[in-house]
Amino acid sequence: MDLSNAFSLNDKVALITGGSRGIGYAIAEIFAAAGAKVVISSRKQETLNQIADKLKSKGYEVFGIACNVGKIEELETLVKMTIEKYGSIDILVNNAASNPVFGPIHETSLEAFDKIMQVNVKAPFELMKLCYPFLKKSSSPSVINISSIGGISPEFGLGIYSVSKSALISLTKGFAKEWGSNKIRVNAICPGLIKTKFSEPLWSNEKTMDEMMKTLPIKRIGSPDEIGLMALFLASTSASYTTGAVFSADGGHTI
Repeated sequence: MDLSNAFSLNDKVALITGGSRGIGYAIAEIFAAAGAKVVISSRKQETLNQIADKLKSKGYEVFGIACNVGKIEELETLVKMTIEKYGSIDILVNNAASNPVFGPIHETSLEAFDKIMQVNVKAPFELMKLCYPFLKKSSSPSVINISSIGGISPEFGLGIYSVSKSALISLTKGFAKEWGSNKIRVNAICPGLIKTKFSEPLWSNEKTMDEMMKTLPIKRIGSPDEIGLMALFLASTSASYTTGAVFSADGGHTI
């Protein structure tokens, strides 16, 4: 059996939100290394240009498009510019997320609730719909939604964030069921504690880490690359019979 192309993304176009740092950046670099033409998105064009130049210096094809995923009109522009640049979309990764609060659910304001749901649920919902006409035309279309272990079991202090990530899991399964006839695969990854800027309030807290390590089977923090490599599997033809699945990458936290 020839496995040389098992994880190849040659000539595929991948659109990744929240692609300028952390998990999104790791996915972008790994996809580009696998041969994909990668569009990364985040709020600041200047930052995206720097990231794109960094990856281009490694010989990768990467293009940055600024987009606030909380604004529907900017999502429309993001898809339009991606098509203008590369002519197609084969892979969509919904990675951008927001969590402006940490504390009890009953202390979460309606404003914070709306922002979390807008970015973490409504934006992926809208972006999947916007990409649908182009995904249908792909020979191997794949959507990967970055959820969280909080979407499987709510995390203390992250109540509404966990609710949003649970909704994203359900959204993943709903789209997977309806889009299967178009051969569009839709899967979710649920990271545990990964060392990123987004999760720094957790891994930089010595007390929190001590408590977590008491029960975590793999006693360390995960790396963004470990999520990126799982995403590569789901984006490639190696996962051609996998859809509607929810993959935990959490060191055994949810066992």
